[in-house]
Amino acid sequence: MLELRGITKKYGEFTANDQIDFSLVKQEIHAIVGENGAGKTTLMRMLYGMEEPTSGDIFVHDKKRKIQSPNDAIGLGIGMVHQHFMLFPSFTIAENVVFHHEPRKKWRYDRKKANQEVEQLAKKFGMEINPNQKISDAPVGVQQRVEILKVLYQGAEIIILDEPTAVLTPLEVKDLLNSLRELVKMGKSIILITHKLNEVMEVADRITVLRDGKVSGSLKKEATDTEELSRLMVGRELQKKQLPKVTSGKAVLDVNQVYVNDSKNKAAVENISVQVHQGEIVGVAGVSGNGQSELIQAITGLVKTSAGKIRINDHDVTNHSVRQIRDRGLSHIPEDRYLWGAAKSASILDNLIMTDYRKSPLAQRGILNKGKIHSYVNNSIKRFDVKASSINTSAQYLSGGNLQKLIAAREIQKDTPLLLAAEPTRGVDIGAMEFIHEQIIEKRNNGDAVLLISSELSEILALSDRVLVMFEGKIVGEFDRENVSEEKLSLLMAGGTYE
Repeated sequence: MLELRGITKKYGEFTANDQIDFSLVKQEIHAIVGENGAGKTTLMRMLYGMEEPTSGDIFVHDKKRKIQSPNDAIGLGIGMVHQHFMLFPSFTIAENVVFHHEPRKKWRYDRKKANQEVEQLAKKFGMEINPNQKISDAPVGVQQRVEILKVLYQGAEIIILDEPTAVLTPLEVKDLLNSLRELVKMGKSIILITHKLNEVMEVADRITVLRDGKVSGSLKKEATDTEELSRLMVGRELQKKQLPKVTSGKAVLDVNQVYVNDSKNKAAVENISVQVHQGEIVGVAGVSGNGQSELIQAITGLVKTSAGKIRINDHDVTNHSVRQIRDRGLSHIPEDRYLWGAAKSASILDNLIMTDYRKSPLAQRGILNKGKIHSYVNNSIKRFDVKASSINTSAQYLSGGNLQKLIAAREIQKDTPLLLAAEPTRGVDIGAMEFIHEQIIEKRNNGDAVLLISSELSEILALSDRVLVMFEGKIVGEFDRENVSEEKLSLLMAGGTYE
């Protein structure tokens, strides 16, 4: 179906892709894995006509092709689902799918035909959607299906998926992987860009590993395992960390019988009580949409509680401002790096200092100390391996994983008694995940308290001293580290019970 030969892409002196060979055969899922900055997305942007190779050739159906725009790619049967969805929130699902290819009745948009065509397409590929639902009302998993339906509607035979599970819950991931299998059965060929090796081993037929812009391995799934793929991605063996025993101290965070209403004034958090002590990581597990977001926002001051008390180090911070709560000793990695975690148009430097620019040593008597700031910023991006051309680069030009590392660097390095880490490794590669986990454990070992909220059960199980399970706005289970299991958590997260 497709072959890339010797593809190289340079930006000045920097080589993003170096002599890459890659092929895709009909009805296969070929995964491309690698760390953030390994060159995965750059390679696919060239295939989709969003960038031009510095050198090398692209062959589609054995014919050499010059792909200079996404329209060229679509004309050759190549479609791409981007990591960050390109949908119109105010449009319906059907309107998004047919956009730019709308069926018409005389000169008018034929809404009825569009709805019928999209519904038939969804049924054909086993995707459940409501064509009249607005994107703004659709869950993330449904939005992902809409993006796939868009490229199918355009006639794509080759589908590129760039980090498709980065923002999905475990149940949504399972649905997506099932959809990919169905697409292949229906004759499609898929390129899957990801860093989640368990998903790769579940659905891929072949795997190409990139490291520092070069191919470090190309293997059939049957001939490899996650350990070998990890080693090829990072160039070394990953270390399995053990949580040393730490004697927990007094309660740093005390959430007492808290209620929070959602945007429709319905109870999203009901009578929740949580304590996190010094030297302790408390993990909160749950399927997205069961009150975790509202709990996070209440603790951090982003929304008001309707009842209950929240205390940090014995200080009542209930319904206080974000700044007041931070000044009491909270650092916060938000669950949505774009909505809550960063100012996209601001520079890397500004994003790193934005919560501490008023404090020593970054400022003295209200005047910024540029030398201290530059030293702090350069050390931070080096320590957390944030890949960027300059500290003055706008945050919007960072990859999702590098922006996540930037936010983690800002929050974990703070000398605060409490860290609220919500989805702290969402979208980062395994090497960065290992490092962020080490930093969270180090904070706990130093006697600070950590509240960890994650949809990744492996992360919860690896880091937590205690685990709480949320379902429909309530705490439905609590386990200490010795008695927790993935089976127990999965059952309670789905609303079940166990003996």
